[in-house]
Amino acid sequence: PSEPIDTACSSSLVAIHRARIIMESGGCDQAFVGGINTIVTPDAHISYSKAGMLSMDGRCKTFSKDANGYVRSEGVGILFIKKLKAAVLAGDNIYGVVRGSAENHGGRAAALTAPNPKAQSDMLIHAYQKAGIDPRTVSYIEAHGTGTALGDSIEISALKRAFKTLYEKTGDSDIQSIHCGLGSVKTNIGHTELAAGVAGVIKILLQFKHKQLLRSLHCEEVNPYIELKESPFYLVDQSQSWK
Repeated sequence: PSEPIDTACSSSLVAIHRARIIMESGGCDQAFVGGINTIVTPDAHISYSKAGMLSMDGRCKTFSKDANGYVRSEGVGILFIKKLKAAVLAGDNIYGVVRGSAENHGGRAAALTAPNPKAQSDMLIHAYQKAGIDPRTVSYIEAHGTGTALGDSIEISALKRAFKTLYEKTGDSDIQSIHCGLGSVKTNIGHTELAAGVAGVIKILLQFKHKQLLRSLHCEEVNPYIELKESPFYLVDQSQSWK
């Protein structure tokens, strides 16, 4: 199969998800997946600016109290994926393993910049359970983190709700420690829109390779609507080794 996928900012992640499903069902053995974003006309830029979605100073301030919109950017990100056994047999360089994936509909929401936190958390719960991941072993999450005051706080709320449920399902509902860093590549390269998801995946793969968690930028003071107490999360505000 060869298909273009347009689900706005999640396009390249949905491409990875669809390719995984097709490979799982025997439709193909390997695939190129990813996204390309080019800004060739001013029309969308003008529309987003009028809607108040864009940062006026050209800085994507994810999780910051100064978050004032996102920064559009261009980019291309392509990954080559195949089944793990085949990659091991071929002696390929393996940068990461996809343990599972999930997608759902965003559900009813007030606006494009105010997504539905329940839909987000439901999808996270489904993805982690399907992959058989113990939430207590998760040490980093690459957030969507667009740099809007409302959108960032909703995403954190969804993560907290999902992990609370996942913890409860392990039979150990007490969060023993703060163990999971949160970051967003958009603070480094802007929001590549159709390629945003794969940009985040590539960042994670590079962090695996170098065993480093990369600092998210432009967050001197945390968004007051973000509350991380009683959660396993912390913001990666300093680069550090990834143990």
